Amino acid sequence: MVKITLQIEGMSCGMCESHINDTVRRQFAVKKVSSSHSKGLTEIIVEEPLDKGNLIKAIDETGYKVLSMKTEPYEKKGFFLFRK
Repeated sequence: MVKITLQIEGMSCGMCESHINDTVRRQFAVKKVSSSHSKGLTEIIVEEPLDKGNLIKAIDETGYKVLSMKTEPYEKKGFFLFRK
């Protein structure tokens, strides 16, 4: 699994967060997506890395601007990971 963190310019409210999240869900197969207008960040959890160009294009088409993109391995954290 992969965690993609986007720094996005232009989000100013909860509706902006929803707009970004809905766009990502519609265009890509994601496990989870969440945005924070106060932090200017969107975090996306996916099985495989997304095409950077397509992701940036999808966000840009909504009227927001991607300032940076970071991809890192993601391991699900939870109670059941400690059980053998």
